[in-house]
Amino acid sequence: GRPAGAVNGTLLLESYPLAAGEGGLFALIERVHATGEPFSTDRTTITALVDQVPLDSVAAVSVTRHGQDVLLIWRLQDETAQLASLLQHAQRLGRIGGFEENALTGVITWNSQLYSLYGLDPGEDPIPLERLADHAHPDDANAIGRFLRALLHHRRPDSATFRLRRSDGIARHIRVIAEPVLAADGQLLCVRGAYQDISAQHWTEVALAATRDQLAHTEQQSAERNRLALQLQHAIMPPTRGPVEAFDLNVAVRYRPAEQEHLVGGDWYDVVVLPSKQVLLSVGDVAGHGIEAATGMVVLRNALRGLATTGAGPGQLMGWLNLVAHHLTEDVTATAICALYDPQTRVLRWARAGHLPPILIRREQASELDMIGGLLLGAISDVEYEEGQVQLAADDVLLMYTDGLIERRDRALQHSQAHLLRTATQPAATLAHRLDHLLTHSQSDTDDDTCLIGVQLY
Repeated sequence: GRPAGAVNGTLLLESYPLAAGEGGLFALIERVHATGEPFSTDRTTITALVDQVPLDSVAAVSVTRHGQDVLLIWRLQDETAQLASLLQHAQRLGRIGGFEENALTGVITWNSQLYSLYGLDPGEDPIPLERLADHAHPDDANAIGRFLRALLHHRRPDSATFRLRRSDGIARHIRVIAEPVLAADGQLLCVRGAYQDISAQHWTEVALAATRDQLAHTEQQSAERNRLALQLQHAIMPPTRGPVEAFDLNVAVRYRPAEQEHLVGGDWYDVVVLPSKQVLLSVGDVAGHGIEAATGMVVLRNALRGLATTGAGPGQLMGWLNLVAHHLTEDVTATAICALYDPQTRVLRWARAGHLPPILIRREQASELDMIGGLLLGAISDVEYEEGQVQLAADDVLLMYTDGLIERRDRALQHSQAHLLRTATQPAATLAHRLDHLLTHSQSDTDDDTCLIGVQLY
């Protein structure tokens, strides 16, 4: 940093005696001279004595040997200019503009980024803080007033957010932060601060708030729909604890709803004596959960009741019910069992639509009825359903259930069916006790709703 005349013709250590320090520049030159290996660095510190005051400078240095001579080249770096450039880039990227307002002279200094934020040319007059409200949205006047009072009257740092109305018609969301500079006696000398364009952040927050509101509204709607589905299900199938007696049958039913409202499904059961004196027994499971499954269940359950009064057999009834599911609902699919018991002959005729077969318990031995064919309801239009038939006897117990009783995520259905057969054979004082025992010891882990019908002959 000294003039050329002060160093020309002098020895290195005469002009820069501090270079002789340990690990200094002179030691570096000696090593290059001794080894011939060149050295270069983009950044090192060179210390010079100027009027006996050590001054540090940052320089790029290269040292090379040429024969017996050593060439030393350094280029001083202006760190102040570099830091100023870094600051300018940071302000541009952060959309920040700085200012200083002299309270004594009234002179206002803005940097180029602040002119850009305001949409002004650098030659135009800066806007004083006290005129800030003139360029802001009227609704932000109170916030700006509090900011100026804290800054100029109470003389403490403060910040505010406001909507800037530029002369070109563009509105920007701005945050301003400033601090007073005070003399020793408390007199206000100037105010320094910065403006930041936070428009992008503001609109992101607005979008997030709108999304949160929409999610809350959606969650509320979903909860209301789930409660409605649960109420509808309970209205159609109120939990039944007591036995139902019809002719020589003792019938008990159990319905266990899903613990979580959003899992309320379309399981149903029905036991009704028909005009023909036959007894209709049915269970079903509509695919899905929520209000759609519950309404689908209502349609199919009531349709089967009405169709059964025609006197048709289970296979025909299931075929008609499939037409109802396929043509008269909104894409409802379901599994079901329809059975007709004749008290005169004690014969049970049954048909299935993709459902698990009933279980017969006879002399404390449990087995599934022979599997018969039958596609689930609603999949295709024209389906023929086979009929099965079983001759029942006194003390026989027949179980019909939905898959919520046995379904597990970690095991095959066959494993759960085998466990159910073992559990069903355990002695029970009454039919109701037997059903309660089956529900208590069910290995299901899906939290799905469950229907269970037990029929015992006298």
